[in-house]
Amino acid sequence: QVQLLESGGGLVQAGDSLRLSCAASGRTFSSYDMGWFRQAPGKERELVAAIKRTGGSTFYADSVKGRFTISRDNAKNTVYLQMNILKPEDTAVYYCAASSASWYRVAVKEYDYWGQGTQVTVSS
Repeated sequence: QVQLLESGGGLVQAGDSLRLSCAASGRTFSSYDMGWFRQAPGKERELVAAIKRTGGSTFYADSVKGRFTISRDNAKNTVYLQMNILKPEDTAVYYCAASSASWYRVAVKEYDYWGQGTQVTVSS
């Protein structure tokens, strides 16, 4: 069992930066690939970025490449999402999730555990 708790969301202006954190409970954090998803009103939840359990590989959606960076600290049981040059279209609830499936997975159903989400709002 893994419990995930996101933090770091907020209201910012276009061009600003935010850093999301996701703290995991349990001693098996390093056994999971981690992903950051987002869901905007009326839209499906989509994978934004993912990082392999060892931290050696990452994935980014085209919409965030070059602006967002995912990282993890297995010693602290934490995964991060550094978001730079934020745009109004980045506005969404952001969720972190853990997957025990083989690397890498983009589908929501491939992730076993989810946080409660943190709101990111980017004003123009």
